[in-house]
Amino acid sequence: MAVSRQKQTPDQNGGQRAPGRPRSENARQAILRSTLKLIRRASFAELSIEAIAADAGVGKTTVYRWWPNKGALVVDAFASSTEEELRFPDSGSVYRDMALQMKQFLAVLHSSRGRIVKAVIAAGQSDPTLLEEFRNRLLRPRRQGAYRTLRRGIERGELPENLDLDLVLDILYGAIYMRFLIRHDELSEGYINEVCRLVLDGAVAAASKGRKRKA
Repeated sequence: MAVSRQKQTPDQNGGQRAPGRPRSENARQAILRSTLKLIRRASFAELSIEAIAADAGVGKTTVYRWWPNKGALVVDAFASSTEEELRFPDSGSVYRDMALQMKQFLAVLHSSRGRIVKAVIAAGQSDPTLLEEFRNRLLRPRRQGAYRTLRRGIERGELPENLDLDLVLDILYGAIYMRFLIRHDELSEGYINEVCRLVLDGAVAAASKGRKRKA
């Protein structure tokens, strides 16, 4: 019986390359995995590009091919590990969608990856570049999903048309960060439910009062 062979494709040097992900993508994923592993063991200040490259089995120049600095790499590693978990659902209820996503975020914070968020925020107080990477590579992409969720709520009539989206999101997620970082009280799913209901119902009530004043 003839043994079937997988088709091979020529590489850039004219040789044959096995099918599957390109070698460069494999290296990039290895770097992200090593970053997540090492940042769980050391502080942000202790972590080095050299250590990440060595653990991933690549050269330091390979790391810098994709990331300009350590902060960008750490934030991207965290973002890539949470991409699926932190997507916003579309269930037909703005309250349910926001609460579900916030609870998914809560689960991430309660996992070993929560230490990464604390490390980045702490180090960012003396490193503005790190906070900029955190905003650009993690917060802003997530905000785009949150905007779409809130706008669907507006289109369905669940929320007022003149809603300040950034203010609502700052209050919703600021409440999570407050308890996560200060730890003055329990950060639980019940707390998420209460915050969502208070903020979203409050937005509707405030808009209703505004209309009555104009009437």
